[in-house]
Amino acid sequence: MKNLPENKKIYFASDVHLGLYPYDHSRIREKLFVKWLEEIRKDAAELYLLGDIFDYWYEYRKVVPRGFTRTLGKLAEITDSGIPVHFFTGNHDVWVFDYLPSEIGVILHNEPYILELNGKRMFLAHGDGLGPGDPGYKLLRRIFRSKFMQWLYSKIHPNLSMRFAHWWSKKSRYSKGIAEAFQGEENELQIVFAKETLKKEHFDYFIFGHRHVPMNYPLNPDSRLINLGEWIFSNTYAMFDGTLLELKQYGKENK
Repeated sequence: MKNLPENKKIYFASDVHLGLYPYDHSRIREKLFVKWLEEIRKDAAELYLLGDIFDYWYEYRKVVPRGFTRTLGKLAEITDSGIPVHFFTGNHDVWVFDYLPSEIGVILHNEPYILELNGKRMFLAHGDGLGPGDPGYKLLRRIFRSKFMQWLYSKIHPNLSMRFAHWWSKKSRYSKGIAEAFQGEENELQIVFAKETLKKEHFDYFIFGHRHVPMNYPLNPDSRLINLGEWIFSNTYAMFDGTLLELKQYGKENK
């Protein structure tokens, strides 16, 4: 178990959904996110991006999606300065392969990750497909992660595949609503998963994205679930100072 350097912090964010329609709103969101990245680099020991940073991402061998120049450049600056950036694949950017690690320098995570720091144990994941339930989504997730299906998809011309993916993402997101609401403890699959996990081993924090519902939820007297929310409306993130993990809202304190 390692310790956080003095006066340094760990930052967590997810679900920025860069590229989500309408695109002019996405550009405004990207500029705000990059501003946040520049501010936190002053005292960041590490940065954890827990998935769906991009609303859609697919890497062909010689082609990657256009756009996101400000974000990619800022992340490269951060990693070049020696600050580790951990990038978790989400359900929207599951097809991140080797481009971001090799070109930007991020540490890629396709599975949950356990962070042990300053005597705290943290379970980190994007938060989709955890625990029981939601069989339809889990089947779709297996299809998306299939090497064979990825190979088939790569045979489609990028102009066509990316147009289709953006249409699907827009239809899916707007059909169920961008803003989501707390469904109750027994219906929140992340909470159900965390409570079941705590029966087997202790974690001080479970940190997830995916749900678009900012949460700092007590699981028991010694454990909490943090959902990082999203950057479409809330601009929420988490910060660990070595003792306490807090959920914060960027912009609210900067207006």
